[in-house]
Amino acid sequence: MNAMKLKQQAQAGFTLIELMIVVAIIGILAAVALPAYQDYTVRAKMSEVVLAASTCRTSVTEAVQTNNAASFPTGGNWGCESSTPTSKYVAKVQTDQNGVIRVTSQNLGAATGTVYLEPVIDSTNHIITEWKCGPGSTGTIPAKYLPGSCRDTTVTSTGTFAP
Repeated sequence: MNAMKLKQQAQAGFTLIELMIVVAIIGILAAVALPAYQDYTVRAKMSEVVLAASTCRTSVTEAVQTNNAASFPTGGNWGCESSTPTSKYVAKVQTDQNGVIRVTSQNLGAATGTVYLEPVIDSTNHIITEWKCGPGSTGTIPAKYLPGSCRDTTVTSTGTFAP
C-alpha cells in the first residue's frame, strides 16, 4: 500500500527540468520572432508611404498621356502634392518637372526618409511603361523596410522638387 502511494505522488506533475526546457524553448522562439515582427510592422507602415504616392502616380500618368510628352507641368504643379503631413507616417508628397514623385516619411524610426517613384516614359507611344520605386541615390531607408517592389530598383531622382 505504501509503495502504491509513492508511485502516485511521483506522477503528479512536471519535473523542474521539464519546465526549464519549456521556458528555454519559449525564450528562443521569442528572441527570433520579436525582431521579425517589428520589421514586419515597419514594412506595413512603409506601404502607407508608398500608397501616398498613388494619387500623384495617377496625375503624372494622365498628364503624360494627355500632353503627349510635349510639355509637362513644372515641379510641384502636377496637382497632387502636399507640403503638410497627410497621415501619421507621410510628412509630404512632392513632384519634380519630370514627374518623379518624392514621398517623405515620418514617425518610422530607422525607416524615416524618402521614397521615390520615377516614371519610365516611352516617348514614341506617349505612355509610361513602368514605375521605378526606391529610396533614390541618396536614400537612407534600409531596403528591408521597403515593400518588395521598391527594393531592387534604381531611381535616379535628379530633378528639382518644389516644397
